Amino acid sequence: MRATIRERTARPSYDTVVVGSGPNGLAAAITVAHAGFSVLAVEAEGAIGGGTRSAELTLPGFVHDIGSAIHPLGIGSPFFRTLPLERYGLEWVHPVAPLAHPLDDGAAGMLEISMEATGRTLGPDAGTYRRLFGPLARGWSGLEEDLLAPLRLPRHPLMFTRFGTLAVRPARWMAERLFRCEPARALLGGIAAHSVQPLEHLMTAAFGLTLGTLGHVVGWPFPGGGSQRIADALACHLCSLGGEILTNARVESLEDLPPTRAVLCDVTPAQLLRIAGQRLPMGYRRSLERYRYGPGVFKVDWALDGPIPWKIPECSRAGTVHVGGTLAEIAAAERAVWRGEHPERPFVLLAQQSLFDSTRAPEGKHTGWAYCHVPNGSSFDMTERIEAQVERFAPGFRDRILARSVLSPAELERLDANLVGGDIAGGVMDLRQLFTRPTARLVPYTTPVPGLYICSSATPPGGGVHGMCGYWAARAALK
Repeated sequence: MRATIRERTARPSYDTVVVGSGPNGLAAAITVAHAGFSVLAVEAEGAIGGGTRSAELTLPGFVHDIGSAIHPLGIGSPFFRTLPLERYGLEWVHPVAPLAHPLDDGAAGMLEISMEATGRTLGPDAGTYRRLFGPLARGWSGLEEDLLAPLRLPRHPLMFTRFGTLAVRPARWMAERLFRCEPARALLGGIAAHSVQPLEHLMTAAFGLTLGTLGHVVGWPFPGGGSQRIADALACHLCSLGGEILTNARVESLEDLPPTRAVLCDVTPAQLLRIAGQRLPMGYRRSLERYRYGPGVFKVDWALDGPIPWKIPECSRAGTVHVGGTLAEIAAAERAVWRGEHPERPFVLLAQQSLFDSTRAPEGKHTGWAYCHVPNGSSFDMTERIEAQVERFAPGFRDRILARSVLSPAELERLDANLVGGDIAGGVMDLRQLFTRPTARLVPYTTPVPGLYICSSATPPGGGVHGMCGYWAARAALK
């Protein structure tokens, strides 16, 4: 008979137990441990990291990121910056260019670290782009304090107001109103599509502005050796502070946990209802039941016989390539997904880490990582449509495929229960739910049950590998 969680722990009780070992769970545990309290993190799977894991999904020697791959919010996280993660092997790899967005006519909008270099790919829109992103990049050190925090009075009201008046707008409206030519329009639209919403929705511009600005401030890097290195470094630091981690320890109920003063759950509302539902008041349970999950993703990883043969050579300078064509095409694809449809030409987000990190593939070989958005819980196989989009901008791509790994929304959820229906953002991040995640409460990380907190991406500031949800939840618990 398998030992229970209580039988496997090193102590009879803990000050805090964290359920889940994704970046937010580990950030919460580190924050508590740093304050001098005993903490145990329990993980259902055999490996820590949640969606921040890596494995040989295709062939031996080819290292693929199971979930997240490119991490502007990771290197840009105010909390991660306070930790000595490089001491534990975390090394950020910076591609020559953060992002490329190819078009059929041979042009490509390029997000470069340099604002001026970016402008040289945008033709007559260079000046407008510089006036849009320049002030945000210069003021980012103050702006990040307000954006990566729960809703509160801004610490830097002037910069926050400037950002907010732009961010609240629909991304498509902003791109078409500000820019005259397709490279700039498509570049902004593709970045904004990380919102996993129709680009006509309010607040989608916020995603384009935030991720675009980060590209100029810190780049869009990835961890050398795989995203697993982020989780491993966080775990090592936690253990150095006296924290403990228990894997293969699925929590079915709060009763499974050892005695503790506080429980912080790196889970979304669906899992919180399952493990704590009987303790939650009816009104709060109903609020959690109304929580909205967004579209899922369909993911493909490739082992390749060579680099992706892009028609536009500049695409080989970028760690990330947005494969979706014009702004209108991207907007149409995202609207279709929102309606529950599967677009013929999906917007594909692609990463090519092995061009800049030789540890990802055997010598002379390469990896490819890509996904597109699909309706939540979709069972439709998007492999052919994703590969057709890549082939469209890289003729001969299919000939270089040695092996592929396909992960549907259901398979992603099986690997990480927080990816409900394949939703990688922990719930819709629209105007209605961005600041009331998971419910409307003065301190969103608290629940009506004393000592029970939620610290996942279903709390502010939302999705992304930054650990800030866990940090703020732990701060609330420590109070």
